[in-house]
Amino acid sequence: MKLIQTVKRRMGTEEKKPAAREPAAQSKAAAAPGSTKAQASAKATSDNQYAVLPKLREAPLAERADLFRKKMQVCAKLFDFHNDSEQSLKEAKRQTLLEIVEYVNNTRNCFNESLMQDLVNMVGANIFRALPTKDRTVMSIYDPEDEEPTLERAWPHLQIVYEFFLRFVVSNDVDPKIAKRFVDQNFVLKLLELFDSEDPRERDYLKTILHRVYGKFMALRSFIRRAIQHAFFKVIYECDIHNGVGELLEILGSIINGFALPLKDEHKDFLIKALIPLHKVKSLASYHQQLSYCMAQYVEKDPRLSYDIITSMLKFWPVSITSKQVLFLNELEETLELTQPPEFLRMQDQLFKRVALCITCPHFQVAERTLFLWNNDYIVKLINNNRQVLFPIVIGALYTNSKQHWNSAVHGLTFNVLKLLMEADPQLFDECSAKHRNEAEEEEKIIEMRKNKWAQLRDAFEKKG
Repeated sequence: MKLIQTVKRRMGTEEKKPAAREPAAQSKAAAAPGSTKAQASAKATSDNQYAVLPKLREAPLAERADLFRKKMQVCAKLFDFHNDSEQSLKEAKRQTLLEIVEYVNNTRNCFNESLMQDLVNMVGANIFRALPTKDRTVMSIYDPEDEEPTLERAWPHLQIVYEFFLRFVVSNDVDPKIAKRFVDQNFVLKLLELFDSEDPRERDYLKTILHRVYGKFMALRSFIRRAIQHAFFKVIYECDIHNGVGELLEILGSIINGFALPLKDEHKDFLIKALIPLHKVKSLASYHQQLSYCMAQYVEKDPRLSYDIITSMLKFWPVSITSKQVLFLNELEETLELTQPPEFLRMQDQLFKRVALCITCPHFQVAERTLFLWNNDYIVKLINNNRQVLFPIVIGALYTNSKQHWNSAVHGLTFNVLKLLMEADPQLFDECSAKHRNEAEEEEKIIEMRKNKWAQLRDAFEKKG
């Protein structure tokens, strides 16, 4: 009673009632901290949907399919990897993803039709997203070769999702006639958009998956080729840079290798409209090896296409970028090795006018790489068989090099090529040499006359002044 009276005095009133319940309130307050912890623990457990679901291997066989569906559904939940919150839930999801991958590896007929929609929904929820962008308007600001790629923060989850989907695509239990209702054109388009990811690990998975999809879903093949073509159009005519061009070209290299002969017109159109123009893109160096392989595959299928490839390369030939010229020369040699004499005859004049310009290029790497063409026996044979036309074009450039080029290695290669030409046809070599000397003398006379005229004009101006 004394305690109650004291409390009433402090509150300043005697009208509050009833004091007998105060001990019960105090006991509730005392019990509150413990109960709060218990409630928080229970709430955390209920929020962790991954922990609530039992392990697949521990569930009865009859319940595993439904449990598999539930695990895919909870794995569709996304987490923000830009902060360190919810680490326990992120790890729980990763373990669940690993569990379902293990389940499909060890279970037959686990991909039945009733589960495919949930599977595709889970995969799409995780991988389809807006990719981070950089300012690509100015090449000097963004160069994919110089800058470190931005790695995907969510890769601990993404990698397992890609692995899971790959298992689905390659599974013999998956009937493509049924699965094509879920892996449809819209899904493929979204998949292609992800090829612009900066993370090379993701692009590697995408390359493998799209290639497998192309092989499995025959109804999608034509659509996939058209979609890739449109992606290339965007690179050629709009943005200049796309991180996944190399991977897409790797897929195409395998596809082209499987084309039936004779080549269909649509396949030739793909070469002319989408592949060859990739040579003029500024970021060519990042995918040139794969592009060159595709060109070689086409020429092996139909040697007549070498004319279209080489003449287009001459049209797109870089002037100021030395490294790009060397790439063009490398591809030129590879294509010429597969070129037949009739096609070579059609383009030899314009081709060797470009070769002559490259021989006299001040940059030693371009001149050196051009002169290395004469180390290729097949190309030398093509040149010698058409020497009446080609010797007069290149001999002048070679003589100019021998007198004016600053690099000693280029000098040595120039004299070696001159020796080869002389040995191939001494008479024609002498005629071309004499013609070059006469032309050089005429040019010197013209230059001298021009100097004299300028001197006369200058004297007249000074006298008048």
